Amino acid sequence: MKTKIIRNSIDGAYFLFRDWLKNLLVLINSIFLFIVEMLKSFEKPGILLKLTVEQMYFTGNKSLPIIIVSSAAIGLVTTFQAKFQGRGIIPDIYISTALVKATLEELGPLLTGLMLSGRVGAAMAAELGTMKVTEQIDALSAMAINPFRFLVLPRFLAVILMTPVLTIISEISAVTAGYLLATLSMGILHDTFMSGMKFSFMPVELFGGLVKAFIFGMIISIAGTYTGFHADGGAKGVGQATTKAVVSASVLILIADYLVARIFFR
Repeated sequence: MKTKIIRNSIDGAYFLFRDWLKNLLVLINSIFLFIVEMLKSFEKPGILLKLTVEQMYFTGNKSLPIIIVSSAAIGLVTTFQAKFQGRGIIPDIYISTALVKATLEELGPLLTGLMLSGRVGAAMAAELGTMKVTEQIDALSAMAINPFRFLVLPRFLAVILMTPVLTIISEISAVTAGYLLATLSMGILHDTFMSGMKFSFMPVELFGGLVKAFIFGMIISIAGTYTGFHADGGAKGVGQATTKAVVSASVLILIADYLVARIFFR
């Protein structure tokens, strides 16, 4: 009897894993075909440039306030914690060293990616999902207008171009906030803070952070457009697509963050 129960449990686990693996491979294949279809739609540079600039404005300009405020807050917390944890042990010159290294390698690109996945990725999924369930995308196809060219590719290009730019702004905001906190309320001299910044700055940290931002931009744009393009079931389906876009982009960003860090920051 026990042997039969164990065998049935193993068979059940096997079938569950097989179905999960099959669904995962189908999803990967569907995303790959989606990307190929998007890249094949690259033509008419004039129209594409106009649409991309519009999406860059939406992605960049309207994301600036939340990026600046959240990054400044992270800069304040990092500076305070560096000073607090190292009190009596670490000289003040290393406070700015810790702030700059943490910002360039990790906090700047990661915070920007997660913020954009919640704002831009969700907006793209909701907008395209609404167009999908109201059959506006089908109407474009019926009029011989390629929806990948007019809806997907401009958003993809805009996000991968703007994410590194916003990352640099995020890093400047965090370091500036940390500098103001250190010099105005912690008694750290300007020359000491600046010397700490220059002491251990390495170009690979800045370059690695920007590579992360570029990859995060690809993840956000593909998650947002793919889930929106495959939404169904009315308003409920649009809501589910939006949630999937944010969750999948956030998880993939964290995984990509680890993998890129292993390559650049050994």
